[in-house]
Amino acid sequence: QVQLVESGGGLVQAGDSLRLSCTASGRTFSSYAMGWFRQAPGKEREFVGTIGRTGYTSYTDSAKGRFAISRDNPKNTVYLQMNSLKPEDTAVYYCAADKARTYGTMTAHDYDYWGQGTQVTVSS
Repeated sequence: QVQLVESGGGLVQAGDSLRLSCTASGRTFSSYAMGWFRQAPGKEREFVGTIGRTGYTSYTDSAKGRFAISRDNPKNTVYLQMNSLKPEDTAVYYCAADKARTYGTMTAHDYDYWGQGTQVTVSS
């Protein structure tokens, strides 16, 4: 069983930056593809981006050019750097781990483990 703990959320103004962290328990972090998802009030959880075992990243269109995902395997941590934040980025952000695939997917059901989420609020 893997436990994921997100941190770094908060209240920022439009245009600001924020870096979220997600730290995993266990010794096999490097073997997981990691994903970031978010859920705004009244909306379904949506894909933000992913980083595979090899470091390959992919993003949803709204995140491209503004967000960047990286991982530090010795620290069992994946990061979501968010720049030029907009009010529509307000959501609870979740990280997730996929133990089966080399490359992460956009599908929440493909992920095996989830963190508890961290709130990001962007004011206009």
